Amino acid sequence: MIKIFIVDDHAVLVEGIYALLQQEPDMEVVGHAGTGQRCLQFFLSGQADLVLLDINLPDISGLDLCKQLLLARPAVKILALTTHGQMSFVKKMMEAGACGYLLKNSGKKEMVTAIREVAAGMHYLSFEVAQLMKTATRQEQQYPLLTRREKEILKSVCEGFTNAQTAERFHLSIDTIDTHRKNLYAKLQVNNTAQLMRRALELGLQ
Repeated sequence: MIKIFIVDDHAVLVEGIYALLQQEPDMEVVGHAGTGQRCLQFFLSGQADLVLLDINLPDISGLDLCKQLLLARPAVKILALTTHGQMSFVKKMMEAGACGYLLKNSGKKEMVTAIREVAAGMHYLSFEVAQLMKTATRQEQQYPLLTRREKEILKSVCEGFTNAQTAERFHLSIDTIDTHRKNLYAKLQVNNTAQLMRRALELGLQ
């Protein structure tokens, strides 16, 4: 029997998950909390095999709660449940120790599959997130990594700063800024500022 604890402050969603998981003979919802603090209080004496954890909570971030939970109960499996599909959120949660990342718009079948796989010691990524990760990996392979300074210059360009304004902003010469822009054009395979901004948007580099 997989004992599940839900951490989410949306009552309607929690009720829906309860109803869904009650239909599964190998799953039992042992409780839920709408805040990180109440979750931690539960685990002072309560037991669960897996935590369905929302990233956005009213008192503490899901990222911080994930870390605290695993410090207190290293054996607990964390399955993030969220509306955020951006790679930055996925990466941070997995680095914090989560074993899975599930989007709230996932269907019943996918949620049940995710819970079973994570409880069995495997990792699970929502289908939509997995597709985004594949795309991001292809983009990383296609385009060379930008340096920290190049990213700063690119952000400045996307914000509408001229070379002169960017040079003043970073205390660099205009020639240096121009060199960085040429490097950006080459790395991102574009020929002008408009194309550069569009490519930055496509790659999520803004």
